[in-house]
Amino acid sequence: MCQGAVLKKASGHRAVVMAETGDIYIWGWNESGQLALPSRSLAEVGKTAAGEASGLKEDGCDVRTAEGESGGLAPFIAIQPFPALLDLPPGTDAVKASCGSRHTAVVTRTGELYTWGWGKYGQLGHKDTSSLDRPRRVEYFVDKRLQDTYTSKQHGGHRPNPCW
Repeated sequence: MCQGAVLKKASGHRAVVMAETGDIYIWGWNESGQLALPSRSLAEVGKTAAGEASGLKEDGCDVRTAEGESGGLAPFIAIQPFPALLDLPPGTDAVKASCGSRHTAVVTRTGELYTWGWGKYGQLGHKDTSSLDRPRRVEYFVDKRLQDTYTSKQHGGHRPNPCW
């Protein structure tokens, strides 16, 4: 896959590997967008980044379609059977990663926190209960420098599940 890669976490039917360069590779089950790929639950309500999923079928992913809010079919990835590079903003190098059962968190070299996946109970930290299938910076920590991240099986924080 890539030289210098280290397994960071295997949690809830998925795995995360971080390369020495700060790149993150992720694969497995994607029910709630926890892989940062279009998910069925978000496709059905028209909130997935579905347009970015085109062409993935050729790579062997389990790409399917769901009827979206507008009645059109939106592609989603139920299972990612091989490592996929996580798409963080340019120049963002991850140093820590943590996986809940249906959400993921990453701390960058500059101390920013990105979260995505199932957000029904506010565990993503974005001041709402929305779920996301793309990494989003947690604005609360913009002026703070984080070093570690923990998630738990369902809600972040109460039962540490570190990935380092």
